[in-house]
Amino acid sequence: MANHTREERPNLLIVMSDQHGPMFSGTYGHRLIQTPAMVRLSEEGVTFENAYCNAPICVPSRASFMTGKYPFQIRSWDNNCALPSDTPTWPYLLRSLGYDAVLSGKMHLKPPDELNGFRAQLAVDLHARQVDARVRWKDVFDKPAPMEDFLESAGAGTTEEIRADESAEAAALSYLRDEDRKRNPWAICVGFLAPHSPLVVPEPYFSMYYPDNVDLPVIPPGHVDEISPQAKRLRDFLGRGGDLPEDMVRRARGGYYGLVTWMDAKIGRLLDTLDEEGLADSTVVIYTADHGEMLGEHGMWAKLNFYEQSSRVPLQVRWPGRIRGGQRVPNPVSLIDVTATILDIAGLDEEQRRGFWDMEGDSLWHLLNGRTSGWKDEVFSEYEGPGTDRVLGMIRSGKWKLCYGHGDPPELELYDLEKDPGEFENLADRPEYQEIRSSLFKRLPRGWDPKAVTAQVLRDQEIKAVLRSVSPPATDEIFNKFYSAP
Repeated sequence: MANHTREERPNLLIVMSDQHGPMFSGTYGHRLIQTPAMVRLSEEGVTFENAYCNAPICVPSRASFMTGKYPFQIRSWDNNCALPSDTPTWPYLLRSLGYDAVLSGKMHLKPPDELNGFRAQLAVDLHARQVDARVRWKDVFDKPAPMEDFLESAGAGTTEEIRADESAEAAALSYLRDEDRKRNPWAICVGFLAPHSPLVVPEPYFSMYYPDNVDLPVIPPGHVDEISPQAKRLRDFLGRGGDLPEDMVRRARGGYYGLVTWMDAKIGRLLDTLDEEGLADSTVVIYTADHGEMLGEHGMWAKLNFYEQSSRVPLQVRWPGRIRGGQRVPNPVSLIDVTATILDIAGLDEEQRRGFWDMEGDSLWHLLNGRTSGWKDEVFSEYEGPGTDRVLGMIRSGKWKLCYGHGDPPELELYDLEKDPGEFENLADRPEYQEIRSSLFKRLPRGWDPKAVTAQVLRDQEIKAVLRSVSPPATDEIFNKFYSAP
């Protein structure tokens, strides 16, 4: 547990981007993408090299992060699922400890409760207004959503999403400059839409990469024919990513790279403002994302799967004077561990988190201070959203990753991420790896019964379908009661 008194509780600046795979940053080794603010955080704080989301889709991932529980425990299956207002979240708990907890931008909280514990929303969340009319798995496959439409629009310019992120940054900077920030403990979560599509970014960020500084996906010959059944389903749903014209791929990746650097500049300005206001030493900074982006790797786009590009997220933590800078942590961790860390740092002990509040994550405090002994060394992620026809689960432990698709027969993938970081060689059916496969199955979380989860998902989908048939989804007219235009 963090060793500090309640009077020493630090402030918290939490930045969560949307759809940022960590490998698409200079900080995590990309040779082209410039991320100076993330580099600064790596020098002044701790960078986790193997952090994962608990669901590779927006709403379930964020609901899990808000509550510290796995999506199956809170029945958050897809982007149609609202988090009940009486669910304990870290903003609620921080406010109970005397913090001012606010949100600026995206957290994809669905109505009727767009705050779920935050005192206020300082800027528009465009994605909270979106409603997916496809509530059942079969509805999704009846109406594919090819990514080509998004990729063709990639380029230089501005969008409603760009304006929303500008609004989120401006509101956050104003909040940090308020004199009350120097008197009372506070926590602000700044949610950027970037680098989520549309892959359009203001200049000079697009021409910074396209056409001369863009690399292409690494897809070995014949690999797309050997990807998992779930990956093939997603290619049918989202488009044949490995078959696109090369220039379209370059433009799309150039737009994404530009959005990463554009968003990184916003992180830099937030850090600079902490310095200017004398708040840096008393503020814990956390940067992460809700999930990643395939960006053409494995012939796929978007997310919705367990490949590293989709399920891994950046995670950096800085606390000047309390956490030694320059550390890189290889141990697998996940977003529910970040939730536990936020509450630990604020003064809520493990007994309270696990007992009364019934949260699943473990505080990263010991890892932040270089102590890896006793760490569980495992993460769990699940998927029950669009583009699948079954419940999916993933366990990462040490160098191993096991992916499981529930069905008859079951779908299995096993990767040795040390020898095969690109996940090109599925070892699941090889006899010499059966013992490893069995041991990983035993590490799946308590209560995750894929048969029972499947039944609950299908039941919830049918209920939503009936409700939608007599009561159409909320429209922008309703949402405008809660949001102002950016």
